[in-house]
Amino acid sequence: MSTQLTAARHLDGLREAMLAFVRYADRAGLAAPVPTCPDWSVRGVVAHQGMVHRWAAASLRGERADADALEREGLTASDPLEWLADGAIDLVTSWTRAPADVRTVVFLNDAPAAKEFWARRQCHETTIHAVDALAASLGRAPRAEEVWLRDDWGRELAADGIDELLCGFLTRNKSRLRTDTPAVLVVAPDDRDEWWEVRLSHEPAVSSRRTGPVAEGDWTLTGPAVELYLRLWNRGADRVEVANWATSSRVTWA
Repeated sequence: MSTQLTAARHLDGLREAMLAFVRYADRAGLAAPVPTCPDWSVRGVVAHQGMVHRWAAASLRGERADADALEREGLTASDPLEWLADGAIDLVTSWTRAPADVRTVVFLNDAPAAKEFWARRQCHETTIHAVDALAASLGRAPRAEEVWLRDDWGRELAADGIDELLCGFLTRNKSRLRTDTPAVLVVAPDDRDEWWEVRLSHEPAVSSRRTGPVAEGDWTLTGPAVELYLRLWNRGADRVEVANWATSSRVTWA
């Protein structure tokens, strides 16, 4: 099963991320640099996220959207945070009105059906960029205990985001995470039952989620789920030292 969270939980995660995004972006200021996204300002992250929300909303309506034009709109908006919120409202409205069997683009491996896919994708897209806004307000990458993902719900969402990255993004043909010789990465949160095995080679990664005793790997990442979520998405205070992870695991929004 590609996700254990319901679409309703993903929308809850999106809502919480938006609240955090606006709060931390306002606190940092639109001109502030973003330590977790070098060369970006808070305004740039806001414009990017608002573009993605509008693009996804259009896709759910069966329409085409001009990503570049939308991003320019965000960069020049008189009130970028209000513009960001408007895009999130449009996304949730379009998602709610879309039929259960809506046919639209799904670009990850091991993905749920299209409607569930977009709830999940935008939950994690928005969460990660809200972390960027938090980083801008702190002037550094945040520690796990500084983000809003707490208790069982936070750990559950973090584990789902780890799963999306390892099983959805890194297994695609376009993924650059490769090794010259076969190797195994094990990701095992110490506060969750599930863990992941990622088999690396010169071919796309082969990832699987497991339960039970944790196997040995050439690299093993352990720690709280939220900490691993941030690290694997290149937003944590500590880097992942696996096969040039910071550059080769970097993902694009579509």
